[in-house]
Amino acid sequence: MNTTLAQLHFEQTAQILVPSLVHGAGLVIETTLIGFLLAAIFGILLAVGRLFAWRPLRAILYSFLELIRGTPLLVQLVYIYYVVPLLLNLLASMLGYKTDVQISPISAGIIGLAVNYGCYMSEVIRAGILSIDDGQTEAALCLGFGRFEALFRIIMPQALRSIIPSLGNYLVMMIKDTSLLAYVAVNELLLRTQTFASQTFFTIEAYTYLAIAYLILSIPLSHCVKLVEYKLSTTRR
Repeated sequence: MNTTLAQLHFEQTAQILVPSLVHGAGLVIETTLIGFLLAAIFGILLAVGRLFAWRPLRAILYSFLELIRGTPLLVQLVYIYYVVPLLLNLLASMLGYKTDVQISPISAGIIGLAVNYGCYMSEVIRAGILSIDDGQTEAALCLGFGRFEALFRIIMPQALRSIIPSLGNYLVMMIKDTSLLAYVAVNELLLRTQTFASQTFFTIEAYTYLAIAYLILSIPLSHCVKLVEYKLSTTRR
């Protein structure tokens, strides 16, 4: 059955769907901010561990990094939400305990985003640390700084200036990847749109508004990242 433009219901869809998308956008922003903060912390710890930890631990961290980077984010989200609670309950039963561990959809989503993006961000952070001349660390040690004190007070602030644009791009990507949280029952933008479209059959209208919602979220943030990158580039001159 062919549909003409006159038969579309954009105004009716807007009245019902747009308020729901506004609420979903708030959840997307909250999830992104928490996930990005945790990813940055995890990325720093992973980068520092791969650079300075003892060799067996570095091998374990590298294997974990390859595991995360070698599997899709969607698979990781589904695994955290459905499989990890079962594994924890199984482990507890083997130890003689009866548990009913469950992970909420939003918690699974945040953990999945933090772990996945943290692994990718760790490589950027590690490269930023390695880009700083070793003489700076040696000078800090000569002045009485400890190795980790020199790292976090001397080296890391300089490294951050060069990696902030890349981290900003990851932030934009994370906003768009929150759409995958619909597959673990997080009631974000995509799931709200799918529910609305299945009930009303206004498929064209619903997914058009969904695309516009993501553009409204991501385009201003992309320009902010470009502005920060420009400011940092001008201060280096």
